[in-house]
Amino acid sequence: MADMNIAILGLGRLGYAHANNLKENVKGANLQLVVDPIVERAEQVAKELGIENWSSNPDEALSSDSIDAVVIVTPTSTHGEMIKKAAKHKKHVFVEKPLTETIEEASEVIDVVEQENIICQVGFMRRFDPAYHNAKLQIDAGHIGEPIYFKGITRDQGSPPAEFIKHSGGIFLDCSIHDYDIARYLMNSEIVNVSAHGKILNNPFMAEFNDVDQGISYVEFASGAIGDIEASRNSPYGHDIRTEIVGTEGTLMIGTLRNQNVTLLNKHGSNYDIIPDFQTRFEDAYRIELEEFIKTIQAEEKPRVTALDSKINMQIALAATDSFRNAGKNVKISLGNKGVNESDKIKL
Repeated sequence: MADMNIAILGLGRLGYAHANNLKENVKGANLQLVVDPIVERAEQVAKELGIENWSSNPDEALSSDSIDAVVIVTPTSTHGEMIKKAAKHKKHVFVEKPLTETIEEASEVIDVVEQENIICQVGFMRRFDPAYHNAKLQIDAGHIGEPIYFKGITRDQGSPPAEFIKHSGGIFLDCSIHDYDIARYLMNSEIVNVSAHGKILNNPFMAEFNDVDQGISYVEFASGAIGDIEASRNSPYGHDIRTEIVGTEGTLMIGTLRNQNVTLLNKHGSNYDIIPDFQTRFEDAYRIELEEFIKTIQAEEKPRVTALDSKINMQIALAATDSFRNAGKNVKISLGNKGVNESDKIKL
């Protein structure tokens, strides 16, 4: 099939990584245009990657007849309008999570995506990680029986700066949302109830933003299964993402702290390098999700992570935030494209 002409919008750390993958590592992708509001950044990346076209104006990508699809890695506040504009110009969309800032806007985006019949894939990369993908195959094959318990751990090496925390939406929306997504995916069931607690243990500046650096969610699934999900910004030893699925006939453990499969043994003992950050941990997943995006467009198939998936993940994260702010009360989650929980309306 012919290569897809791609434009990438947003050239921060992750945007640059996506741009580099599209240029060097993703078959079927022709990175034709790079866009960033900082002119110098757009020009610099274009030069580094050998891309002829660059711009500071996203409309050049969203309305261009020569672009087949856009990869959106811009601030969340811009996602909704960009996706709708891209859809109306019949461009397929890959967008980093979260889909939008609000549930109401997410519903609007889903409607436009369906009306214009475009593919919209959202960047929940864990579904594409080889280890998580293998776990999914094992579960679906019945190798651990019926999944009955989910345990998720997401520990960041440290806290982002105050300016990031201010606009992040809180630890449950920023961090735990990835665990909510992979839990739904691996457990083959929707989360229908959540309660959450949190506390500041090491970063007192977060109090200004009504956020915490340590959180825990207790979740219940429609299947009757349950689980717990830890989110932490207090992992000085490195980036730590692990998952355990307990089944009626066995257990799956996913993830490792090892950056390389090498252990040094000497007179001082033994040690190994720990994964330093999320981009290192999910390097393969970031490439594979873009490969799947291109294949999905070419095959006209449903993406592995849809806009509706992203909206549901937001609903769960907002329900957890609501619970945390209300002394851990249990929050029931009513799913569906049109339904909106009271917790969806809370101000972040």
